[in-house]
Amino acid sequence: MRIFLPLAFMILLAPDAPAQSWPSQPVHLIVPASPGSSLDIVARILGERLQAQWKQPVVVESKPGAGGMLGMNAVAKAPADGLTLGVGFNGPIAIAPLLYRKMAYDPAEELVPVVLTTSQPNLLAVAAAHPANTVAELVAWAKQQDGKLLYASVGNGSSSHLTMELFKRAATFGGTHVPYRGSPQAALSVATGETHAIFAVEPALLPLLQAGRLKLLAATSNKRMPHLRDLPTMAESGYPEVVSLAWNGFFAPAGTPTTVVDKINVDVNAALNEPSAREALLKQGLVPGGQAPAEFKALIEEESRKWAPIVREAQIKLD
Repeated sequence: MRIFLPLAFMILLAPDAPAQSWPSQPVHLIVPASPGSSLDIVARILGERLQAQWKQPVVVESKPGAGGMLGMNAVAKAPADGLTLGVGFNGPIAIAPLLYRKMAYDPAEELVPVVLTTSQPNLLAVAAAHPANTVAELVAWAKQQDGKLLYASVGNGSSSHLTMELFKRAATFGGTHVPYRGSPQAALSVATGETHAIFAVEPALLPLLQAGRLKLLAATSNKRMPHLRDLPTMAESGYPEVVSLAWNGFFAPAGTPTTVVDKINVDVNAALNEPSAREALLKQGLVPGGQAPAEFKALIEEESRKWAPIVREAQIKLD
């Protein structure tokens, strides 16, 4: 005797069906930062590999603004089919909820962490012509300015912003925050003397470093970076509390099928393990990530706990 099952029940017996047919259309990868930023570099390096895996175009779209929240809101509001993904980072994911009473989206409820893509320390940079050549000299110079120091960041609430807030309080000097819509503009402002200092990731600074327009004073990593052996850490420079990592990763809209999320996770991990991709990322100072969605979620929650007291003590509110 043949048994005929309802179609809905047959679908339940085949939970991998969405992943098997995904993606059937081009995948849009939203970058909540300017072209040329570290996020843009990550998106393009991985997008090229994923396009080959998925047999569909991976379209990288830059949506800078509001410290990354404009782009991540677009991801949160997109259809939950896995065809719109975002490259989120510390600011609009873990830190913004600490800064804003009301946001256009709820990162914890409307976005699904898929995979950590890269992480890297922030580097403290000043203009090549700046009189300070060490962290101690910069602190002394900043104190002489009597609060007139201007420090750039890649956006309100970013790791770039809060790391300088942490440094200011640790070294007890004053200054004014000047946020920009992305890392290229922020780094350029330091090189031209529009602002005086910045904490930013290496890819954002690299073109201006290579051009001799910026110089580095320290890194916020726990130990010296292998390719920058001569660059001291902030701890070595007298500020052990100034440790921070800028991280980024893929996010999908809430409600995206778990099988699709898992497939993207597996495929991005594979792309991150390709020797050519790893080499390209490391050359930019980006340390390849790669982990399960649950591990990435735990990292985000840990970051929120870490920065909450800093935001509270510094009384940083952006609305």
